[in-house]
Amino acid sequence: MNRLALAGVAAAIVAAAGVVYLGRGLPPWPGANLAASAAQAAEAGAPIYFRDPDGKPSYSLAPKKTPDGRDYQPVAAGADLSFDEADAPMAMPADNNATAAKGERKVKYYRNPMGLPDTSPVPKKDSMGMDYIAVYDGEDSDGGSITLSPGKIQRTGVKSEAAELRRIRTLVRAPGTIQLDERRVSVIAMRAESYVQKVADITTGSRVTKGQPLMEIYSPAVSSAAAEYVATMTSKAIANIEPYGRGSKQRLTNLDVPETVIAEMEKSHTVPLAIQWLSPRDGIVLQRAAIEGMRAQPGDVLFRIADVSVVWALVDVAERDLGNIVVGQKVAVRARSYPGRAFMGQISVIYPQVNKDTRTARVRIELQNADLALLPDMYVDAEIDIGSAAPVLTVADNAILDTGSRQTVLIDRGNGRFEPRVVKLGRRGDGYVEIRDGIAEGDAVVTSATFLIDAESNLKAAIKGFAEAGAAQAATADGQMTEGGRP
Repeated sequence: MNRLALAGVAAAIVAAAGVVYLGRGLPPWPGANLAASAAQAAEAGAPIYFRDPDGKPSYSLAPKKTPDGRDYQPVAAGADLSFDEADAPMAMPADNNATAAKGERKVKYYRNPMGLPDTSPVPKKDSMGMDYIAVYDGEDSDGGSITLSPGKIQRTGVKSEAAELRRIRTLVRAPGTIQLDERRVSVIAMRAESYVQKVADITTGSRVTKGQPLMEIYSPAVSSAAAEYVATMTSKAIANIEPYGRGSKQRLTNLDVPETVIAEMEKSHTVPLAIQWLSPRDGIVLQRAAIEGMRAQPGDVLFRIADVSVVWALVDVAERDLGNIVVGQKVAVRARSYPGRAFMGQISVIYPQVNKDTRTARVRIELQNADLALLPDMYVDAEIDIGSAAPVLTVADNAILDTGSRQTVLIDRGNGRFEPRVVKLGRRGDGYVEIRDGIAEGDAVVTSATFLIDAESNLKAAIKGFAEAGAAQAATADGQMTEGGRP
C-alpha cells in the first residue's frame, strides 16, 4: 500500500459519507473537505496506519494497543514499504528543448508484459488485464546485444572476467602396465646335444652380472670342434695356414661357445672336458630350467635373463587424444605401489593400430628403473602433458555457450549491455579454454549467469522476429484493402 492509494481510499470514504449526509436534506456537512485534508495529511507525513510493535503482521487504521498494553507504532506515508515498483516521478521539463526532445520519442510497438512472443502496433491488454509495454525507437536498435537493468544483473549474479594470455596445462591420463624392454632380454639355449654337469648357485629372481658363470656343459659336438681347433693350432704342417685355423674357430663360434672359453683354448692348447657357460648381460634371472645331470636338446631354454634397468610402460590412450600426442613427449608415470612418486620418461613409440572395442591406441613409454622399483606387469597411470608451450588467449570454460555446432561468449560492454560473440576454441585445461578467434586480449567476458543472459537474448530475438513478421502482415493487409477499395 502506498500513500497515493491511501489518500484515494480516504477520499472515497469521505465522499460517500458526504453523499449520504446531503441526501437526507441536512445542512452542509462540516467534513466536506475531509478528503482533501486526508490527502494533505498523507502528504504532510501524518500516520496512515499503525502496525504491531513486535513486527507481527497485524495492522490498524486507528491507534491501538497490544494485549500487554503497548501502543501500536504509527507509520507515516514516507515510511510505508511497498513491494511494487515505485511510481516514476513526474519530471518537469526544464525548458522547451527538453519537451521537444521527449516528444520525439516514438512508440515502435507494444510487447507482451509476460515476455511472450506477442506484439501489437497499438496499446492493448493481455488476457489478465495487464497493459502491453511500449517499446520506443532506439531501444532495440542493436539486434546483436541485450540490455539488463542493474537490479537484474545483481539478482542473477552476473560476473565478468577479462580474457588473458596464459599457458594451459592439459593432462591426458591413461592406465597401463610395466613390461620388459624386448631388446634387453637374453635366452641361453644349447645349439647341440649337451649335458648339464654343474649349475651355479643361481635361482629365479637372482641378479647376475655380465660374464658371471651360470653352468658347466659337456657337449660331444663342442668337444669335437674344440679338439679340431687345438689340433690345427699345434700342427706343424698347417699351424701357419690361416684358412684352416679360421674354419675350426668358426665351428666353435657357430656352436655359441663363449669367446672367453675359445681364448683360453688358444692360450693353453688344451680341450676342457666341460665348457663353462657365462651370463651374456647384467640383469635378473627370469627363468632357470637347467638342472644338474639333465640332457639338453638343441633349442632347449636353460636360462632367461633380462636387464630391467630400463623398462617400458605400455598405456592405452583414448582415440580422441591421439592428435595431441607425439613421439618424444615427456610423461610422468605413477605406480600404484608407490603413491606420491613419479617416474619420468618419454614416449618412444605410438603403435599404429586402434583397438576397435575400447577405441584406444597403445603408447610405449621408456622409463629408467635404476633401483628396480618397477616390476613387470605392475599397474601404472601415465600423465601426458599436452598443454600449450607458449601462453595463449584464454577464458574460463564456464563462459562458453556451446550449441554443438557453434560456440559463443558474451562480451560485457558496460552499462548493462552484453553482446554475443562467436569464437573458435582450442585446448582445454585447468578450468580454462583457448580462444583461437573471435575476441581479443582484455575483452570482458561474462563467466557466470551466461545462460540467463542467453535466455534474455533469445527472448528479445523472438520478440523482434514476431514484430517484424507482424509489421509485414499489417503492410500486406493494408495493401489488399487499398486495392480492394478501388472503384
